[in-house]
Amino acid sequence: MNFITPLFLGFITAFIGIIPPGLINMTAAKVNLNEGKKNALWFVLGAILVIFFQVFIAISFARVIDRRPDLVTLLREVGLGIFATLTIYFLWLAKKPKDKTRKFKQNSKTNRFFLGIVLSALNFFPIPYYVFVSVTLSAYKLFTFDITSILIFVNGVILGSFLVFYFYIAFFNKIENKTEYILKNMNTIIGSITALISTITLLNIIKYYWQ
Repeated sequence: MNFITPLFLGFITAFIGIIPPGLINMTAAKVNLNEGKKNALWFVLGAILVIFFQVFIAISFARVIDRRPDLVTLLREVGLGIFATLTIYFLWLAKKPKDKTRKFKQNSKTNRFFLGIVLSALNFFPIPYYVFVSVTLSAYKLFTFDITSILIFVNGVILGSFLVFYFYIAFFNKIENKTEYILKNMNTIIGSITALISTITLLNIIKYYWQ
């Protein structure tokens, strides 16, 4: 069995999904700046624990969907509507994010670990994201829903997530100016990404109905 492919795919999809500045990775960077690397890593461990279960649940749900071609098509159509709506919102309707800095008090490792769990649990994006990703990869014969592949994929997601979080912790000082620029233009970046996903999804739907 090929163990490299699901590990690599999990790593790449996590890297793409988490690399834009967001609540969890920016909080990890801020904890590092205010409280040190150890507390930041405890925060990351808490976040990753939740991500593990979120991804596993998402792929288990996608496994059921993948057995029903009609549901796969419906999921693509629903996904197209969602991503098209997000594209319109972020490119034309959303206000530019304000530059907000968060101040932290000194806290224990345990508090930071549970903060990571709470913030990650409040982030519901990973579940629909990995449902959509895994179903799409399966459609292209790049991923199978056997338990071994699922576990390897999830571990790839964990490795990719940890690498991104550690990158923010270790190099935030060097990229802070660029990060502020990204944050100010986050709506345009997200809108462009969702527009690309919408286009690919639309092409897949058209291809399906023309077969």
